[in-house]
Amino acid sequence: MTKTLKKTLPVLLSLLGVALFTFIAAKAGIHPVMEALSKVGVGGFLLLAACQLLIDMGLGVAWHAAVPLLSVRRLMGARLVRDSAGACLPFSQLGGMVIGVRATLAGVDPRTVKGEELHWPEGVAANLVDITTEVLGQIAFVLIALLCLIGHHGASRFVWPLIGGMVLLSLGIAGFIWTQQRGGVMVRKAAAFLGKHIVAEWRDSLIGNTETFQLRLESLWSRPDRISLGAFCHLLCWMGSAAMTWLALQLLGAHVGFFSSVAIEGVVCGIMSAGFLVPGALGVQEAAYVALGMIFGIDAEISLSLSLLRRGRDILIGIPVLLVWQIVEMRRLRHAPPAEASKSTPAPSPAPARKTVIPPAVTALAGNIKKEATSRDGKKTEDTPFATAPRVL
Repeated sequence: MTKTLKKTLPVLLSLLGVALFTFIAAKAGIHPVMEALSKVGVGGFLLLAACQLLIDMGLGVAWHAAVPLLSVRRLMGARLVRDSAGACLPFSQLGGMVIGVRATLAGVDPRTVKGEELHWPEGVAANLVDITTEVLGQIAFVLIALLCLIGHHGASRFVWPLIGGMVLLSLGIAGFIWTQQRGGVMVRKAAAFLGKHIVAEWRDSLIGNTETFQLRLESLWSRPDRISLGAFCHLLCWMGSAAMTWLALQLLGAHVGFFSSVAIEGVVCGIMSAGFLVPGALGVQEAAYVALGMIFGIDAEISLSLSLLRRGRDILIGIPVLLVWQIVEMRRLRHAPPAEASKSTPAPSPAPARKTVIPPAVTALAGNIKKEATSRDGKKTEDTPFATAPRVL
């Protein structure tokens, strides 16, 4: 029953999201939405995409602030892949996180800034810490958004539910932080859970190194100043996303203040976090933008256009990023087999030794019906050459 639910739940949530998206689009009307999008133009759309790339670079810097063990370039690329997978592929945010771990280890010979080899324990630990610091910054951002929302007509239906949600999220993230620092048993269970959703090679590498994984987590959490800096950088990136929402609304013809944009983006962010199991937040994002837009006097077609601009921007950035990542992965796989073979395959036996093994093998194979026949020295032929001969040949 549980396995069936795990398989059918994402499909059901996707269908509900599609139905909600269709209802909102039909309610707003296609022509008004197209008219609003035409105001932005190609230049405005590319400007929004460029702003998003700047924010993505900031997210990489925020990650590096908390995890200085890895280079900024590697973390920027991994963050782009993680977000692109969550936005463009039919996965929930959990699926994007698993792909993000793989992207953290991208390259033929991934290494830290100190020259040490990178493996799954380091990749998973780095992603968990980044996700935690991002949630800490997100909690602060949503609280700021709620302060900007208070006093507006109709805002009460969002304020108290979001306050309750933030309290629960704060308790959850506090428990999550404690688990990463001291919960060795729970960390092993988390590693086993992640292991069920990745291929066997990666699973063995992760589950077989849970002690190393725990040590990496404890090492990262031993620097609270780094964690705080990472969370603050994430908060700045969240404020940057609010500024981009303000810019998009200006291009669409809706003249709202910056603090109103902070309120819209923050509350939408909180609602989307609650619907993290819906692949791509399809329908959830559109409903949140339309509902928040009504509070600030923004027409439904403009709010829907804002959501579509966000999706189009994510696709414009995400598809090339995923294609480049696939090229990097193919290059890695092309170079990996010789390296693995040189490490795992034993050195070949010298030529004279092979000559001494082959004759008994031929004798044993040709004289199978004479297994008990004696050799020229009068001793019985051993069974070992018969067993090892096919492997040697």
